[in-house]
Amino acid sequence: MNPILSSIREKETPYGSASMWWLGQMGLLIKMGTTLLSIDYYASPLETRRTPPPIPMDELTDVDLILGTHDHLDHMDHDSWKCWAQINPKATFIFPRAHGKAVLADGVVKGNAKGMNDGETLQVGDITIHAIAAAHEFLDQDPQTGLYPCLQYIIEGNGVRIHHAGDTLRYEGMLGKVTSFGPIDAQLLPINGRDAERYARNCIGNMTYQEAADFAAESGSRLILPGHWDMFADNSADPRAFASYLSVKYQGKVKCKIPHIMEEIPVTARS
Repeated sequence: MNPILSSIREKETPYGSASMWWLGQMGLLIKMGTTLLSIDYYASPLETRRTPPPIPMDELTDVDLILGTHDHLDHMDHDSWKCWAQINPKATFIFPRAHGKAVLADGVVKGNAKGMNDGETLQVGDITIHAIAAAHEFLDQDPQTGLYPCLQYIIEGNGVRIHHAGDTLRYEGMLGKVTSFGPIDAQLLPINGRDAERYARNCIGNMTYQEAADFAAESGSRLILPGHWDMFADNSADPRAFASYLSVKYQGKVKCKIPHIMEEIPVTARS
């Protein structure tokens, strides 16, 4: 086994705690009890990326749940999913149901493929996943099927609740959805924003760092991580500006952690 994964597998997370490791962009590894989750891991070693994948795709083994928030390369990396379907035959793959055909084409067996949509909840072992629609840059709900192409997830396990926002803008009603499941112990939000130049080249956007900071504070998250700022030079933001804005506007009421690749980030539940 990859030595990094081996140490993560050996990491103890007593009840009421979890550990996270940032994989770059919006990628996370999360250890909750004995369960290991991978979310939005972009593992293809392409020249366009600014940071290399910290774990080679063919070494990401012994993972229990593999989640993707939407069908973009840096979130649902199909070359990697094809590999992981082979080397993690018991893993459950979780994704927006709108992309079910693409996931099955990756070789994920039907019994392991769990498509979700806004408002749905899935129980996998000791982990509960709640799906919430994401607006990247629009909600884009299919009027015939009712399916949303982009999701965000509330992940509950081992007494801890984590919000992974995927790629999204803030939209009316989103705060209520996120907070309806209870207090958030940790949260990963995109901060890269949007503008006309990016939209003109079909690079759809997310919350600005100011919008993300406001959402984090209003959601009451105990720990906030900025994401989606490191990978591509033409679609980035400054996480230090995010942290400064959050600190000045909310006077230290929200704890912010600028993540470093594969640095362990402990999470504890509210007592």
